[in-house]
Amino acid sequence: MSVLDAILLGIIQGLTEFLPVSSSGHLVIAQNLLEGFHQEGVLFDVMLHLGTLLAVVFFLWREIHALLISLIPRRWRHGPQRYDETALSTRRNIAFLILVGTAVTGMIGITFKHEIHRLFQSVEIVAGMLIVTGILLFVADRVKNATRTEGAMNISDALIIGLAQAFALVPGISRSGSTIAFGMFRNIDGETAARFSFLLSIPAILGAAVLELEYITNVTPGEVAVYLTGMTAAAVTGFFALKLLFFMVKKRGLRIFSYYCWFVGITTITMTMI
Repeated sequence: MSVLDAILLGIIQGLTEFLPVSSSGHLVIAQNLLEGFHQEGVLFDVMLHLGTLLAVVFFLWREIHALLISLIPRRWRHGPQRYDETALSTRRNIAFLILVGTAVTGMIGITFKHEIHRLFQSVEIVAGMLIVTGILLFVADRVKNATRTEGAMNISDALIIGLAQAFALVPGISRSGSTIAFGMFRNIDGETAARFSFLLSIPAILGAAVLELEYITNVTPGEVAVYLTGMTAAAVTGFFALKLLFFMVKKRGLRIFSYYCWFVGITTITMTMI
């Protein structure tokens, strides 16, 4: 894999990780089009996800900071700054719900790790799952009265959204699209569902990185540099993609992404049949 290939795949990852069109699906399709592409396990894919993780941390640093502050006992908080205890209580609840959602995703991901790896080899499955993603987005965009905010979220929300994130381990199912959609199906406000989705992605991506570290011993120093280049491209592109997604969610514009997923899925299936 060349540096240019890594940059191209990093840009694709950065755009598609946050826009609800399945980054894993696009990577599988793009990698199949790149002659001679090879990676150990899905280590390169995970490195690209780490790049988009950096984008999430930078974009949502205020929310992350508030979550961390909420976990510090009151007696350990020093300094003149005063904190709203009601807001901190809401933050602690969100942190707990993230833990619950992560546990659900982690158990399923670890249990079916090898089966999921094999799915990445099938372009046809990716194309079919892109069509499913499109259906989810189309239906979610038609949900009315999705007005629940973070203070109203409960453990049932976390379990369902965690299951949606686990479902998105299948290439072609958008992680952001499925988690935001199922959040909206639970009548959670779109922006709230998006913030929770991306906060939930942080431990999920870190967990995937740990699982793929077994392959790093098979990567040469030169390949590591290429991987890091792709990760950087994904981080930069991902930050701007996040801005675009929150704008689209606010404007209730998820339906346009459903049309895109259907187009790519049907086109890919057509091409494999020729």
